[in-house]
Amino acid sequence: MTIIEIAVLLVAVAFAVLVGCLIPVLLQVRKTVMESEQLLSKMNTEVPALVAELRTMSQNLNDVAGQAREGVEHAAVLLHAVGEVGESVRQVHHVVCGSGGTLLSNVASMVAGVKAATHVVRERMKHEGGTHNGG
Repeated sequence: MTIIEIAVLLVAVAFAVLVGCLIPVLLQVRKTVMESEQLLSKMNTEVPALVAELRTMSQNLNDVAGQAREGVEHAAVLLHAVGEVGESVRQVHHVVCGSGGTLLSNVASMVAGVKAATHVVRERMKHEGGTHNGG
């Protein structure tokens, strides 16, 4: 055997060893690619449904936040009216205790306070479409 034949034989053996090592790797890559395709297929069917559910949940959350905001606004109107009534009661108290001005002006102030409170509540209800508690 000549040196060229030995070199060719070594190259052939090296090539055979290389192919022998690459076959299991290529089989594993093929298996991984198949599993990846299955995963992507499953994701293509499940992700759109998940996104739709997230959109629905987001819309529901926005609706609840809007209702809460309306409830707070109604409560603010009520508290404002109660404050005006409280001011009227304070004025009546001063009249009863004798520290107010004339009885007629104090009664007129009380009536004006009650009238203002009812006006605020009526206007608020008229602009918001009736009576309801945030719902």
